[in-house]
Amino acid sequence: MKGATPAPPLLRLETVEVVYHKVATAIQGVSLEVRPGQIVALLGTNGAGKTTTLRAISGFLGIDDARITEGDVLYRGTSIAGQPPHRIAARGIALVPERDKVFESLTVEENLTAVVRRREVGGGVATAQAAFELFPQLAESRSRLAGYLSGGERQMLTIAAALMCGPELLLVDELSLGLAPRIVDELAARLRAIRRDLGVTILLVEQNVQAALAIADYGYVMENGRIVLEGEPERLLGHRDVQEFYLGRAAEGEGRRSYRDVKQYRRSRRWYG
Repeated sequence: MKGATPAPPLLRLETVEVVYHKVATAIQGVSLEVRPGQIVALLGTNGAGKTTTLRAISGFLGIDDARITEGDVLYRGTSIAGQPPHRIAARGIALVPERDKVFESLTVEENLTAVVRRREVGGGVATAQAAFELFPQLAESRSRLAGYLSGGERQMLTIAAALMCGPELLLVDELSLGLAPRIVDELAARLRAIRRDLGVTILLVEQNVQAALAIADYGYVMENGRIVLEGEPERLLGHRDVQEFYLGRAAEGEGRRSYRDVKQYRRSRRWYG
């Protein structure tokens, strides 16, 4: 008996190129897919092009004088390339940014109630109380100014605020940045619950390969603005280059390479899956 036909992608990038200031190419030929109900990880070091990819999807390229010059971004089969952020958000895509996550002068509860929900709610949470049930730590600080929250609490609040928009697709930029491993594990568990209980699909941009692949269904590795490797978590974790350059494991019989060696290696070698 043949297996069921896979659901069409919720999100598809087709050979996308982004250029900054009309001269600097940030990403080139980027193609990826996110299917409904998946957690997909987009992995790579700082400067690889991960955040630019998220901005190309969410419509925030314009703030940095950048634009999509080739390729297309398709959401539910319809092109959203070049559309402004508010229109993309209205379609059901919410972004959890890397920086400037909260309104520091508002309380936790005010941050949540300030969100404008889209008319056709696909997922997420409907009320601040539902968000507090998802993140109990925030409930204890509901009257506290967001500017006084810890890094982990800010990340929770930003995710909760994004979920108040009622998204079908959640874009999370650098979940683990600057956070202790225990907090990262807790947040990763929350993303699993969001996918499982709310039916929200997630694209996770992350430098922490181990943490991201622990919850992902599929992953892509970016280097120098290109996708260089993709596959299921087991395949990526078993790949020699991922082990050596992202997990810090030298191949048997070889010493660890210096940072300079690694940079030269990445510039000169084309990765193959």
